[in-house]
Amino acid sequence: MGSIVKTENPHAVCIPGASQGHINPMLKLSKLLHSKGFHITFVNTEFNHKRLLKSRGPHSLDGLPDFRFETIPDGLPPSDLDATQDIPSLCDSTTKTCLPHFRELLYKLNDPVSSNGPPVTCIVSDGVMSFTLKAAEEFGVPEVLFWTPSACGFLAYTKYKDLVEKGLIPLKDASYLTNGYLETTIDWIQGMENIRFKDLPSFIRTTNPNDLMVNFVLQETKAALKASAIILNTFDAFEKPVLKSLSSFLPPIYTLGPLQLLVNQVSDERLKSMHSNLWKEESQCIDWLDTKKPNSVLYVNFGSITVMTPKQLEEFAWGLANSGNDFLWIIRPDLVVGESAMLPPEFVTKTEGRGILANWCPQEEVLKHEAIAGFLTHSGWNSTLESVCGGVPVICWPFFAEQQTNCWFSCGEWEIGMEIDNNVRREEVEKLVRELMEGEKGKKMKLKAMEWKDKAEAATVAGGSSFLNLEKLVSEVLLSK
Repeated sequence: MGSIVKTENPHAVCIPGASQGHINPMLKLSKLLHSKGFHITFVNTEFNHKRLLKSRGPHSLDGLPDFRFETIPDGLPPSDLDATQDIPSLCDSTTKTCLPHFRELLYKLNDPVSSNGPPVTCIVSDGVMSFTLKAAEEFGVPEVLFWTPSACGFLAYTKYKDLVEKGLIPLKDASYLTNGYLETTIDWIQGMENIRFKDLPSFIRTTNPNDLMVNFVLQETKAALKASAIILNTFDAFEKPVLKSLSSFLPPIYTLGPLQLLVNQVSDERLKSMHSNLWKEESQCIDWLDTKKPNSVLYVNFGSITVMTPKQLEEFAWGLANSGNDFLWIIRPDLVVGESAMLPPEFVTKTEGRGILANWCPQEEVLKHEAIAGFLTHSGWNSTLESVCGGVPVICWPFFAEQQTNCWFSCGEWEIGMEIDNNVRREEVEKLVRELMEGEKGKKMKLKAMEWKDKAEAATVAGGSSFLNLEKLVSEVLLSK
């Protein structure tokens, strides 16, 4: 009789960046790897772990025997549980303090006595948590970096080094922010020819030679060169020239997007209740949409980090009111800088019956709803992809990071968007909303959005580029010895 060889499941440790827009895609990717037979350990920061328990219930992170949740501290002082942490402080802190805690967690997971799971065989880390590369090297396992922005945003970040070397950043002085300099065209980035300075990720708008975020981007894009592979949440047809440009100097790139379309094919019912929204979702949004005609509602949501002034909030409100269209508007409790988001009482009266306000909602479900005609968005990457999956055109008001780049591509390359000036005026909001909902340009954008939706679906079904890339990533990288 031959002896029975015990084969253990491969074990992936998945660690997202420590904010909402990074946790969501990493959880989707983890579910996909779990469906391919991986034991998963998902590592949140203690702060976000507590927020998830608060929004989703005390047992929401109990996990499964082969899909577990662990935590490491982020190194920041304790803060209010329901507000987004300061991004620069978070980037600085995770870089400086997280490695020893992460290393300790890996030792614990590999200890046969305490762990009760298979030893760690690979690490899948967010691109902005590259301190994990040192741990992967020490433990002798492959590490894949998952960059959660768009490919175009990621490409723009990799060019910060050239911008510094060419003396284009930091800016000479603050007048450069207002004197038209940001309108300058940059023609030397292969894959995004003729992009304007203002369309590059916003951290470059600094006069400080020691700017924390510029240095963080330089550090993390340099670290990307050391990964076993890079994962991007996009699909080949959507960002072809950009992907070609990135492939010329990076480790192998696997495009697995839109992740939500791949995850929808996972049949394990146990995973369906695992969600990652840090705010409590209000399901009555869907009930309200069910009462509306197809293509009649504008959805408004500026994501989890954007903040605005009371004046900007008021201009958006009156633009929406005066457009005469129905709308669903998500207003986070911390949307207005330094105070609670209060709308004028006259606005509430004027829009009664055709507008609904909520703190948070199940966005993927909203964008797939037939009542939704358009999306007024901050152009975050998850939101951009979700609007493509719903075939929904956009009005963009980018706030920071690579949202400016996504906006430039949405309005130009992909032809699904229109941009609102950063200095919001109600007349412009009203005009663009009407154009999107009733105008000729709106109709063209809708057709284009539907075309991209079809291509996204084609990429994620059996035989599609993203579907095949997931198979390849597993066999070529994550299971390679």
